[in-house]
Formats: sequence, structure tokens, C-alpha cells
Amino acid sequence: NLIPNPTSSPIEPKLEIWSVSVAGGAPVRLAEGDKPKASPSDDRVVFEKGRELWVVPADGSKPPARLFYARGKSESAEWSPDGSRLAFVSARGDYSFIAIYAGDSVPLTYLAPGTSLDGSPRWSPDASRLAFVRQPGRGGAETPPLQLRPRPWSIWVADVATATGKEVWKSPETLRGSTPGTLGGPNLNWGADGRLLFVTELDGWPHLYSMAASGGAPSLLTPGNFMVEFVAVAPDRRSVIYNANTGSDPDDGERRHLYRVPIDRATPTAITSGSGIEWAPAVTGDGSTLAYIASDAGTPGLPRVQPLAGGPARTLNQGALPSDFPASRLVVPQHVTFKAPDGATIHGQLFKAAGGESRRPAIVFVHGGPPRQMLLGWHYMFYYTNSYAMNQYLASLGYVVLSVNYRLGIGYGREFQNPPRGGARGTQEYLDVLAGGKYLQSRPDVDPARIGIWGGSYGGFLGAMALARNSDVFAAGVDFHGVHDRVSLPSENLEIAARVGDGIGEHDLEESVEAAWTSSPSKWAARWRSPVLLIHGDDDRNVRVEQTVDLVQRLRKYGVSFEEMIIPDDIHDFLLHRNWVRADSATAAFFEKTLKAKRAATR
Repeated sequence: NLIPNPTSSPIEPKLEIWSVSVAGGAPVRLAEGDKPKASPSDDRVVFEKGRELWVVPADGSKPPARLFYARGKSESAEWSPDGSRLAFVSARGDYSFIAIYAGDSVPLTYLAPGTSLDGSPRWSPDASRLAFVRQPGRGGAETPPLQLRPRPWSIWVADVATATGKEVWKSPETLRGSTPGTLGGPNLNWGADGRLLFVTELDGWPHLYSMAASGGAPSLLTPGNFMVEFVAVAPDRRSVIYNANTGSDPDDGERRHLYRVPIDRATPTAITSGSGIEWAPAVTGDGSTLAYIASDAGTPGLPRVQPLAGGPARTLNQGALPSDFPASRLVVPQHVTFKAPDGATIHGQLFKAAGGESRRPAIVFVHGGPPRQMLLGWHYMFYYTNSYAMNQYLASLGYVVLSVNYRLGIGYGREFQNPPRGGARGTQEYLDVLAGGKYLQSRPDVDPARIGIWGGSYGGFLGAMALARNSDVFAAGVDFHGVHDRVSLPSENLEIAARVGDGIGEHDLEESVEAAWTSSPSKWAARWRSPVLLIHGDDDRNVRVEQTVDLVQRLRKYGVSFEEMIIPDDIHDFLLHRNWVRADSATAAFFEKTLKAKRAATR
């Protein structure tokens, strides 16, 4: 739980909460802590510190104080509409409760407590009820690790006065009925007239549904083959603003546009369209104005506002971009598709600048996550904004760059995101990356002997797989903080279950370990021939730097040419801009040596 120290300061850094008045003035330090949430009246801020909830005046006029004592870890605080009470999740390990704090003189109230994992508490507008998501508690008979299993969930509504609750909706115990694996998960919210809003994937896509809080069949609000992602309820709670990868243009599946839909019928209307990307909608308190972030192929995300009832949009803070920002010189990526060896259709974005060699070197880019989708413009996540910028830079240097949206990613339906042999079950998604390399080799404007690959995190893992298994296709690569050994020791529970036959057998365990090892670049190190640049922050909390330390020893053993850049004290998503610049500059220089120089040497 130590705070990252990317500047290598001899003074231990702190994670702090600050406030600043919207009207202006100097910022005020409030406390050490995380995840602040202001009260409805903006006079107090609740936040998490350690395993407890604390509170502090928003103006910093008093020191912070622990709000209450409770067992477990108190988290996910939600103020009641009038700010008099606080709902929160009391995490107890294998199960959790929804609880209410109403003051020091009142005992904590636990709503319909049981052995389940309860979360996402949401107050009704009149504060008389709380809706929440319930999932089964941990434990039970083990499932064979290679088997995809449903993750059922349900929606409960509890009466605040009596602390009693009832299940008002339950997902089917099918793969499509599982908890959504997209932004915000179920996105549970209250609408007007006692209705509940939520996201589920019953038809194979993350869609908005609406139902009466008393129960009944939910109504689909957003039909179609697309995903709903960012969700915001209008202040009057009678409509929802959301973004989705759909629209009138055939390529809108690779973008995001904003829509508005009433809470009681499937009549969505488009708010934005065109070649841009829009996300993070928010409606002003009076319900008159919609604010959101927008980007396109040339311009990174900037805030934009427009009347919710209709009218022209206006971009704010245009001056945030430097005067010499090269928006007009950036390429417009092209949406391309190609086939994986097993017949799956894979989508990607192709970056190619005008001019240059008739048969150019090319590079495959592989995103991380893996539940991500790269787009036809500047991305809405900061990590992938950097990736998009890097792909543009490589294109400006004369490379043809292909960004591959492989299976496990979002945007193409639940089955695409959850292939039966994906991840450590067999790395089915690697077929898509290999197909991307072969697609580039087939293009008349690409030199098939000069294909490189780069990616970060899960993209670093897949890039390492490409170099290890197919050095015949990928001539060089750059691996940002990738996973290289996917074998982890089976838990004691799994081993016991395998021995006694409680749900799985020993062959299931052996098969899963073998699949994980086969899904590891380290397994294929003896076949690795292409040079690689390895980049890793040594305080990485997502992918431990030991993954790269171990791989280096294997590459040495087999005489593979490698370079390394270890960045002391920085984390997975480099916190310092200069570290991104160093890593990206080193990436470009490495490909200059290994791909462009290769052509010069063979003339």
C-alpha cells in the first residue's frame, strides 16, 4: 500500500485529497486518503483511508475524522439525497453487506444481510429505498479452470426503515447472463416513477434495460449490435444519456457517439454523429446543457457543451492544445478487417502517411487490458491516448501501422470478448495478432520481411508471444511491461478439490496448468529469434517487473538479442510524462535499427 514514488524522492510521497472552489481561489488540502465524494450540499467530503471511511469539511476548516467503526473494509460510500445518511459496502472477505450510517447515536443498519457479495448501493430519489447488486459469495464446489462459467447476479431493493429487502430481478445462469464486463459493470441507477435502470448482456451485447423497482420483466431500451458504455441519468431521471459504438456510418463500430433514450421505451435518438468520438456525458443540474469530451483523428479529447434540447456544440478550452500541435498533419486511420486462421473476423485501424517507400516496413500494435477497443481517433483512456499518439508518430516515420482489436476486447459482442480458449485457457486471441501480421505481409505497400510488433501490458504479452512463436513473421518487437509466464501455483483450495474430487479432478488441474504454460511466451523462448526491446517500471503493481527479469535470463540462454529499459520507481501506467517520452523515443529508435536498417543491409 505504499504510494508510488516515480521521482525517486527521498521523502515518502502521500496520496492526498484537495478541494478548490468552482468560483476560484486557492486549492485547499483536506486530508490523506482516496476516493473522495462530496455531500449533496457540498459542505462535507467522505473518503476512504485504510479500511475505513472518513469525513472532512469541504473547505478544510476542521481536521478529518473517522466517520464510524465497523468490522471489515468500508468502501463505495453513497450519500443519501439530503446528505443526512451514508450507504456503504462493508466488505467481509468472502461476502459483503450493504450498510447505512445515520449518525453516532444510531447503530449501523445492515440491509438484508446474507452470505452474498453485495455492492453498488443506490438510493431512491426519496431515500426510502436502496437498490443494490447481489452476487453469490465465494466458495462452493470448484469449477474446472478451463471451463467458462456463468457469473450470475441479481438486483435487490431494500426498505431503509425496516432493513428488509427482496430480489426484484435475477439474471439467468448462463454465460450471457453474467455480470457485464464493460465500463461500470451493471451501471445500476434509479429512474423516475420508481423505475430501475441497468446494463446487462442478455442478447450478447451490453445494453440498457429498465424495469419497475417492484419487479417484473425488464424492457430493453437500446436494441442493436453495439455496446453501451458511458451512462449518465438526466437530472429529472426520465431519460438516459449514453455513448455507443454505433451510428449511420459503417465505421461507427470503431467510434463512440452519444444518444438519449427515455427510461420507459426503446426510442433512442442520436445526439452526436460524424467522424469524431464522444464520451463521458454529464447533464447540468437544470437539465438544459449536456457536457462531454470529444476527440477525432487529429484532435485529442477536449470538453464540449451543447443544449440538451438540440443546438450547436461548442468546444471549451481550445487553447489547451499548443499552437504548434500537428493536428492537420496526423493521418486519418482506416478501418480494416481480416480473417483469423479459425475464420473469425478481426477489426483494426491502419495508419499510413503519404509518400515514402513503395514497400514499407510495418508494425502491428497490440493494446492491453484486454477489455479495450482501439478507435479511429484519439482514445478516451489516457494510456491509449499515448498509444494512439505513438502509432501516429510511427506512421510519420514511414511505417505502415496496424492496430489490432483482438478477441478478449470489447466492442464486438460478448462472445468475441469471451472466447472459449482465450487467455490462460489457450491464448486463442493470439491467432488474431498473427493474422494481423500476415495481413500486413499480404499488402503490396508493405515489405513482408520487415514486420515489427509493439504493445503494452496484455499487448506486451501478446507481442512477446508473437516474437517467441512467429519470429518468421515478426522481425523485431518492443514489449512494454508484458506478462511472460502465466503459470501460477494452484491455490490450496484447488489442489484439495482436485484430490477429493470436489467439482474438479487432478486431470483438470494438470490440463489447466499445461494450458497456462502453453499460453506463456517463456514456454516458446527456445524458438525466439527476433530482437526485442523490453521496457518495465520496477514498481509495477499490475505486472510485476520480475516477469521481465525472468524473461531476460531465458533470452540470454537462447542467444536472443535484446535491449532493456528498466525505469526505477515508476508504475505500470508511467506517472511521469518524461518516462513516456523516453520509452516511446526508445521504441522508435529500436525499430529504426531493426527494421529500417534491415532494408539498407540487404540492398
